[in-house]
Amino acid sequence: MKPFVLLATRAEDLPADEEYALFLRETGLDERDLIRIRLEAQPMPRLDLDALSGIFVGGGPFNASDPPETKSPVQQRVEAEFATLLDEVVARDFPFLGACYGVGTLGAHQGATIDRTYGEKIGVVPVTLTDAGASDPLLAGIPRTFNAFVGHKEAIRSLPGSATLLGSSPTCPVQVFRVGANVYATQYHPELDLDGIVLRIHAYADHGYFAAGELELTLASAGRAPVSEPSRMLRNFVERYAR
Repeated sequence: MKPFVLLATRAEDLPADEEYALFLRETGLDERDLIRIRLEAQPMPRLDLDALSGIFVGGGPFNASDPPETKSPVQQRVEAEFATLLDEVVARDFPFLGACYGVGTLGAHQGATIDRTYGEKIGVVPVTLTDAGASDPLLAGIPRTFNAFVGHKEAIRSLPGSATLLGSSPTCPVQVFRVGANVYATQYHPELDLDGIVLRIHAYADHGYFAAGELELTLASAGRAPVSEPSRMLRNFVERYAR
């Protein structure tokens, strides 16, 4: 089998390693078949799409809608690298699934309106699939409405005509969308379980996702409802595209 790639941007080792472990577990792949590239630590290498089965993108600290003058040199480099990669991915309709930061990368590439209108606090939200989402093969086996973990400062306010909306939540109109037949992005985290989000809450307690003094409230919000369905997307992606 040709390997998959996980493009990651988390600078902190503990949540970065936890993210990789969750992608390994939920995809059923091993480290040989899911190659991690930490873009915060090194430039993106030239990816030969003909040698890969597909591309995953994890979450991360960058916000596409931040003013350009506030973006670090690393963020500017990563955004430029994603723009170049997505030129080829979209043109070839190559299998791509971006989780959380995938919305910022793919959404920005397609000209979506991204701002802080629909940011969501860390917690659990119900995601409801559109008719297109309910019939999409990557969402096969997932109920029409399901719980998912979220926590993001920015979101897509409006999608361009090149994208197909697949699912929304009451507080964020674009939770999952598709470009072409094989290029996907989610605002929620399909890889996360409760232990994983608890680890991230502690790791990013000082990163502005919740106010000082709201740690216990945020932990309670993350555990208020069971989350079991979103990870099916990752298994479906591997089953559909492994070659």
